[in-house]
Amino acid sequence: MPATLAVESTLTDRYQTTVPETVRRALGLGKRDKLHYTIRPSGEVVLSRAEAPEADDPVLGEFLGFLARDMAAHPERLQAIDASWVQRLRSLTGDVEVNLDAALSADDE
Repeated sequence: MPATLAVESTLTDRYQTTVPETVRRALGLGKRDKLHYTIRPSGEVVLSRAEAPEADDPVLGEFLGFLARDMAAHPERLQAIDASWVQRLRSLTGDVEVNLDAALSADDE
């Protein structure tokens, strides 16, 4: 039976703490990773790495992150969409029915 390793950390006045390095290594945590807490009836709390939902698209996530960074770095580039452009888009897509719950398939072509 493997030995149990115990480490501790301190809560700040704002109830924040640093996850000790040994815990980060054991869970394979990196910056911005999420943590999952399981509270057992005995009061014991189990800390684990939260798994990303399977629906997350890493490419889309990277692209959205890129957009967010670019908007923060260059807010002067942001422009409002005028009403005529919105109307043009509606005229092009108004009769198109989309089922957002339908699976994507190359076989539907």
